[in-house]
Amino acid sequence: MKAAEHIDALETAGRALAEAAEAAGTDAPVPTCPGWRVRDLLRHTATVHRWATGFVAEGHREYRHEGDGPDLDGTALLAHYREGHAALVAALRAAPETLAAWTFLPAPSPLAFWARRQAHETTVHRADAESALPEGPGPVEAGLAADGVDELLAGFHARDRSRVRTDRPRALRLRATDTGDVWTVRLSAAPPVTERGGAAPGPVDAEVSGTAERLYLTLWNRLPVSAVAVSGDFGLLRLWRETSAV
Repeated sequence: MKAAEHIDALETAGRALAEAAEAAGTDAPVPTCPGWRVRDLLRHTATVHRWATGFVAEGHREYRHEGDGPDLDGTALLAHYREGHAALVAALRAAPETLAAWTFLPAPSPLAFWARRQAHETTVHRADAESALPEGPGPVEAGLAADGVDELLAGFHARDRSRVRTDRPRALRLRATDTGDVWTVRLSAAPPVTERGGAAPGPVDAEVSGTAERLYLTLWNRLPVSAVAVSGDFGLLRLWRETSAV
């Protein structure tokens, strides 16, 4: 996906998040984030959006702490969230291709990184906000979902801090039944190594398949494991659930 597509996805997801939060009410529990209420979700996401805007709009070259969430609630919190989301979208749309700023995952450019990261940050939290409604989370476009699986596997869990590890080499394959995307994740005592494409050699210990959307939300621990099909060693998916939080 291109940066412009990620920015469009961020804008759409951010507006949907606010609509779901407003409909649910800020005191509603968030089933996908145990212990959180909608106000906690809004405070967190509003803080992340403003934090990201600083790197994009001001070109910070080093890490800066996100800071504390706003001590707001109700309509004031919703307005604060909407203002920060709109500012992030505007900053990304105005940023030059040559933007120089701190990032924390591999990407073609800082602009591409921040557009992608905030698109997925907001899409996942949109699902959280919608989980507070009776109808639950709405759909995630297949291409965006597959892109998010790739970011999670080849980005977040390629880092040394990933806790998804095994005491002996294992292999987990993930297959998106609608987009045709395939990822093979090599697990060991070292950080996971992800190979893209269906030509990865050798057998695997388990395969997880489902639509890109279901893989995306399951791997982010927003859907139960029953949302996908699992063959082989179910323990590898259980390991993922227990150790993959980022």
